[in-house]
Amino acid sequence: MVTMETAEIDTDLSLFKYDNLEQLPPEYRDLTEDERAPRIEAALAELGDDVVVLGHNYQRREIVEHADFVGDSYQLSKRAAEADAEYVVFGGVTFMAESADIITDEDQTVILPSMEASCPMAGMAEALQVDAAWAEITAAAPDAEIVPITYMNSYADLKAFCASQGGLVCTSSNAASAFGWAFERGDKVLFLPDKHLGENTAHELGMEDRIATWDPWDPEGKDPEEVAEADIILWDGYCQVHERFRERHVEEIRADHPGANVVVHPECRREVVEAADVVGSTSTICETIVNADPGEIWAIGTEIHLTNHLQRWHPEVEVLALCGDACMDCNAMRQIDPNYLTWVLEELVEGRERNVIEVAPREAELAKVALDRMLEV
Repeated sequence: MVTMETAEIDTDLSLFKYDNLEQLPPEYRDLTEDERAPRIEAALAELGDDVVVLGHNYQRREIVEHADFVGDSYQLSKRAAEADAEYVVFGGVTFMAESADIITDEDQTVILPSMEASCPMAGMAEALQVDAAWAEITAAAPDAEIVPITYMNSYADLKAFCASQGGLVCTSSNAASAFGWAFERGDKVLFLPDKHLGENTAHELGMEDRIATWDPWDPEGKDPEEVAEADIILWDGYCQVHERFRERHVEEIRADHPGANVVVHPECRREVVEAADVVGSTSTICETIVNADPGEIWAIGTEIHLTNHLQRWHPEVEVLALCGDACMDCNAMRQIDPNYLTWVLEELVEGRERNVIEVAPREAELAKVALDRMLEV
């Protein structure tokens, strides 16, 4: 473990923190859906109230059909805390399981079926990397109070870092409120890791001319003094799914489907957000389809599995993928294979815990401070 330079937190790169990956045993690798579905249900029946299964909106059908709750990341973590089950099996990615571990009780154990389910965007802003950048940026603006805000889609140690520097966490739904909270307490905001959500929020606040981007990947391409002159400093990270959407996809949908409406996630590029009819979180996207009139056409700009779910759940609405399956699939979410779910549940029946996610106590304490501050806004 390494101690940060600007915060009293011991941490490491996620590559080393989550190197305890347990491979799926050979006997589970070729299970068909007909074989595994009854085994999953049998394990769940045996475990009863001792386990709660969470399925993120971006998980495939074979996961969400066995989930007790389906939703977005923080919503699911709250469900886990309310459920009071001994075991929380999170069908999501690493940072989501970390959040669940932070807000659940000490006697609850969080399990991620596959440790390979690691969000690429979260990995674009490792806490140690941000720590080094923070030292440069704050040195370039010694008289400014800079408040860091991290998107929920980040590792626990980065949430803890933000708390230690007077910052907080936000979701895609309350980013503007988080910015307002930060500007009440400081002069500038460092927003990470998603530059697109940050830029879209700046536009929402009428601050689009007061932003600069910090590129941690190009040591010679950033000038701390120049960046520190901006009021909003955006970390150069992004979601690999949402960045694939282009304005032409919106134009093509409208040309091919006259009268179609478009709803996209705020992690999309600015030009895509400007071209859409509705912009919002996965919850907003779901609500948009729920509230649509029968026969309406809606194209969705987010991960393909949520689009597929909404097509199944609301056949009265014509739900379209904005740019096709290949454009919208999340490689990280795909790692939660239903055969992994079968394995971890059957292991729990036998009293064995696999792929446990556990945030270090000090890290969890600070990360919870950042989450609690978010609830204030």
